[in-house]
Amino acid sequence: MKYLVWSLVVVLIILHQDFWNWDNADLVFGFLPVTLLYQVCISLGAGITWFLAVQFAWPQELEYIEQQLEEKKWEDK
Repeated sequence: MKYLVWSLVVVLIILHQDFWNWDNADLVFGFLPVTLLYQVCISLGAGITWFLAVQFAWPQELEYIEQQLEEKKWEDK
């Protein structure tokens, strides 16, 4: 799953360039520029990718280190 998350990050980086929509002046729903809708979709994709990264690719060692620091803090008191 970690490789899927990294792949999604790379895809989002490539799609974020958006050079193919620069000259597109079309409106979606009669008021929303295509480029703005595209950026909304990229932002939602980035949020979903971040959620997946936290769920499946977050290093467990960080939790262990934080737990050790908490225990040491209580021992010092």
